Order: sequence, then C-alpha cells, then structure tokens
Amino acid sequence: MKEQIKLYKIKGNPSNPRIIKNDKFKKLVKSIKEFPEMLKLRPIVVDENYMVLGGNMRLKASQEAGLKEVWIEVAEGLTEEQKEEFIVKDNVNFGEWDYDLLSNDFNSKQLVEWGLDVWENQDDIIEEEILSRNIKAPNYEAKEYKPELNDLYNIEKTEDLIKKIKASNVSNEEKEFLIKGANRHIVFNYQNIADYYAHSNKEMQELMEDSALVIIDLDNAIENGFVKLTDTIKELFSEDYE
Repeated sequence: MKEQIKLYKIKGNPSNPRIIKNDKFKKLVKSIKEFPEMLKLRPIVVDENYMVLGGNMRLKASQEAGLKEVWIEVAEGLTEEQKEEFIVKDNVNFGEWDYDLLSNDFNSKQLVEWGLDVWENQDDIIEEEILSRNIKAPNYEAKEYKPELNDLYNIEKTEDLIKKIKASNVSNEEKEFLIKGANRHIVFNYQNIADYYAHSNKEMQELMEDSALVIIDLDNAIENGFVKLTDTIKELFSEDYE
C-alpha cells in the first residue's frame, strides 16, 4: 500500500548494510530537491512499524533536503528472514549498464550528477564549466631559483634503449631509426621547465615556446598545431577557428 506520511514517523534501519559516501549523498539530496516527484515514483519501503526496508539513503537525504512528508510503500506480512532478504536484494544491482548507449543518448555530466559512476565526456564538461575568453587562469608563481638543465628531464629509459639498440645486430640504418624513436621516452618535468623558462632570457623563452615546452599563447599554440580544439571549444571561443 502506497501512502504519504510525515517524515518523522519513519524509522531508519540500524541494520542497513548500505552506505553512501559524502559526495554521492550530496548529489542525492540535490536530486531530491530538484525532482521530489521521484519519491512518489519510487517510494521508501517500510514494514508495518514504519521501519525502513528499502530506501535508508533516500530517507536521510529527504531529511537533509528539508522535506516534511515522503511517499512510502508498506510491505505487510513479511517474516524477519524475508525482511533481511529484502534489505540485501533491494541494494543488489543485477544488471549492467550499456555504456555505449549511455554515451550516445545521455549527457555524461548529468549522469554523474544523478549519482552514476561513469566517464566524463570532455565536450560535456567544457559546455558546462570552462573555456571562454573570460576564464581566469590560475596565477603561476615561479620559484626564486632557476633549476639546473638536468633537472628538466629524465633520459634514463632513453639511454638504456640506445645502449640496447647499439649492441644489437640490426643494420646501421635501422639503428639510426630506432635511436630516433628512443628519444620519445624522454620524461620532461614541466614544473621545473616552467621555472626555468621564467628565469631565462627572451631568446631562450621564444625557443622553448616554439618547441611547445611551455604554452603561453593559446592562439599561437593552435596555429602551430600544439593544441587541437574540439568543435565545442571552437564555438565557445570564436568563429576564427572554423
């Protein structure tokens, strides 16, 4: 039997094994505030004594949302064993999400807000939060000292590969090719690179910019192919990138 009753009459179940982390709880509270009709469509299930069998988190979230009344479904005539079984089974997810379908038909940011753990589609994030000319970038403060050049990168893996290549029996032409490829494994420390850039002369700074070791001018980076914009970002910036 479905009915609407005062919230204070419902008893939370102390034996409920289901928990909800703070972030998801906040999303549930937000969801209830924005879509309270959901509680009528999916009422809290209680026994004859108004002890919660299914919906402890919805009860807590409803209290947090400031609701005075909620919809309940009274499950009558269950044995204690059946109640325990219901509590567990109500929280079991038997199915699986079709993530291809979700990605095509739903906005990923909305899915996250609704409490579903999914990827975050970059275009959705951009549309919602970022990338206009009015964005205030975080202020970068360089360290007081200029790092040593050998602190800007790590070439241990590259050197190991080159040694292995040189000791191999492949042709010299193949060795030359492989050695060039080994340089892809150089690891750059971009924090130190930024600090080095800040303490360098104009010529060195320009060369570092040309090498995309630092990105100072977004327009210039796009023009040189260092940064690729999605259609969504292009629309948010201007028609210059069409």
